[in-house]
Amino acid sequence: MTNTVEAAWHQVLTTAGEARPPEESPLFAPFAELVLVAHAEPRLRQLYPWTGMWELHFSRCTEIRYTWDIPYVGALEDGRYYVEGPSRTSPRIAETDSAQAAVTMVIDRLPPNCGPTFIGNAEELAAYERAKGSR
Repeated sequence: MTNTVEAAWHQVLTTAGEARPPEESPLFAPFAELVLVAHAEPRLRQLYPWTGMWELHFSRCTEIRYTWDIPYVGALEDGRYYVEGPSRTSPRIAETDSAQAAVTMVIDRLPPNCGPTFIGNAEELAAYERAKGSR
């Protein structure tokens, strides 16, 4: 794992672990649990995490434009989770009561040879993979 990936996980863990009043958002506690469960999984921990809209995304590269080939997980207001992706136009894969079940669904759908994270953006990763495949 690179220092860049470790730093990104540290940021996500720190932000999700901040004490916040429960009235701020009903999504905070389930999202914090989701981040902890995802970080505990070695195959996800080697990927670059990023968040938005109470969703935890995983990228095979460290810079924007991130890859969109890995499903992502979001928290629902009732304390449940959803798994979608890998893209925004993909249908919802499932909803579950458990952060662990949601994370397992992501792991089960990882692309072959997923990780470690590439330092660069999605275009640079694609070029690297093309060059590597032509050898």
